Amino acid sequence: MRTDPRAPAPAGTVQSGPFEPRDRRSVRRTNLAVVLGILRDTGPRSRAQIASTTGLPKPTVTSLVAELVSLGLLREGPARREGAVGRPGTLVHLDGRDICGVGIEISTSYVHVLALGLTGETVYEHRDVVAVAQLGAGAALDLTARSLQDCFDALERAGIRPVGATLAVPGVIDTGAGAVEYAPTLGWRDVRAADELRARLAGVPPSLLVENDAKVTAVAEYAQAQCADVRDMICITGERGVGAGIISDGRLLRGSTGFAGEVGHMPLGSDRRACSCGRHGCWETMVGLDAILRLAADGTDEVHDEEVDLETRLAELRRRAEAGDPRTRDALNRIADDLALGIALLADVLNPAAVVLGGYFTHIGGLILERVRRTVRDRVMAPAAGSCEVLLSGLGFTAAARGGAYLALDTVYQDPGAV
Repeated sequence: MRTDPRAPAPAGTVQSGPFEPRDRRSVRRTNLAVVLGILRDTGPRSRAQIASTTGLPKPTVTSLVAELVSLGLLREGPARREGAVGRPGTLVHLDGRDICGVGIEISTSYVHVLALGLTGETVYEHRDVVAVAQLGAGAALDLTARSLQDCFDALERAGIRPVGATLAVPGVIDTGAGAVEYAPTLGWRDVRAADELRARLAGVPPSLLVENDAKVTAVAEYAQAQCADVRDMICITGERGVGAGIISDGRLLRGSTGFAGEVGHMPLGSDRRACSCGRHGCWETMVGLDAILRLAADGTDEVHDEEVDLETRLAELRRRAEAGDPRTRDALNRIADDLALGIALLADVLNPAAVVLGGYFTHIGGLILERVRRTVRDRVMAPAAGSCEVLLSGLGFTAAARGGAYLALDTVYQDPGAV
């Protein structure tokens, strides 16, 4: 997975190094980005509070805020008294009501399109339930382009302009070329997804990125966790494949060639079951969606019917477990133990403050979470599991598309004046 160094960093994460402006224009651009980023990360503030946080002179902050208001990115709200004496300070809020970022996830069982406004509100959402691997890459991209075009048309009618879009795919991604090098669960090899989508669309946003689904999921989860001051976390996505997005000290960890996070292919399975990657005994053969369905029900059972929405099938498994069905409960216990095995290994190596379980795990998580936590505590070398907390995502199957939309919006935070 090769990474384009020009690709924007995830919203809210630490950049790879300090930006060194070379002229007055770049200084201005940097300061605009700093002000906008502070309001994103900390909420509404007065000009005086912004000046105190940034160290910029108050007249400079006033000028920057005025420019961002004129760009439609900020709005001025009600006044609030900041101390015991003096005039109340007028609060400055994020606005950006006429722009959005679009995230698209192509999963094994659906295509999901989601548009978020600058303040994080959903302005468009649509999901197609489909067995993507059975379609082939061309037909899947046809469907994705139609869904994306419907999104663009709806946004145009609403007077909202997409500033960018990010396509999330479960596989090895060449982000510079916008290509999917290998997505075993989809059956894709060497698919130039960005070019293919552009060729199918009547109009495209200024940027169209392609990224690994687990990494953009981590972006979305990190945005949720920032209020808890969590800066080291692992987000494990569970569908047919299993992957991880890793946040280290507030940065999305990509590795030297962008391949970090392929945890689903750790060789942990003693039964050496064949994996879609061509190897045997991978962790995802133990805890992926196929594993829970195989363990819980025969192949002719309704929970294997891919024409039925996955959330509906998982709800049926949950109903059976809550009703005390022995096979379902045994399957969940097996998944919990094998999931904890891999999490403990990751916790020993990376010492995260949190491991967030996303994807299908969120739909059965209430039934396995305590068993997973207990087993992780028993297995991790550090006392108290290194203070690592295992959590369930609150985003479910929306996380990858949401993270993609955040990445698309990051172009605004990098260069607000370009809007």
